[in-house]
Amino acid sequence: MRRQPKQARSQERVKQILDAAEQLFLEVGYESTTTRRIAARATVSVGSLYQFFPDKEAILKALAIRYMETQYQQFLDLHTPEAVTLPLHSYVDRMIDVFDQFYTDYPGSRAIFEQLLDTITWSAIEKIDDFEYQVIDELAQFFHSRQSSLALTKCERIAMVVTKTITELLWLSLSGEPEFRQELVAETKLLTLSYLQQYLN
Repeated sequence: MRRQPKQARSQERVKQILDAAEQLFLEVGYESTTTRRIAARATVSVGSLYQFFPDKEAILKALAIRYMETQYQQFLDLHTPEAVTLPLHSYVDRMIDVFDQFYTDYPGSRAIFEQLLDTITWSAIEKIDDFEYQVIDELAQFFHSRQSSLALTKCERIAMVVTKTITELLWLSLSGEPEFRQELVAETKLLTLSYLQQYLN
């Protein structure tokens, strides 16, 4: 973004722009969407849009970051003090359900992320990947709190395997019918639980 909105009015304007862009990207596609159309849908002037975003690529990236921030916060909310003492199978169920529910609550996220991969440079994608590594770090700390005998570096490797596996399988599940998605989510839970049982008693 060109500048971060500080006042409530500016924050609401940015939200309007992002919401409008999200709708248009899904309705007519990224290529057919222009900043002028986004501004019109958001009921703001083009000049107001350019105060915050230099182009529509920046808007696309901001949308992806908004998704990632939402998903990361949902993941953090999962790690309550109670979660440390949950049976492992209960924790795995909850964790994967959090990721899966995100895609249910935000069905447009898949299209936005796919467009992002097709549009922007790898250096920009790497910045968004930072969110995934935040999840890995948080998960590693959680595993270490459950099994303090495991070295933190080992917990980090375990967390990376779990995060990458869940992300890829749930992403794949979105490409199929609801029944396929449910089956793949169940298999992902089984795979994750079997793996973690090797390390977490």
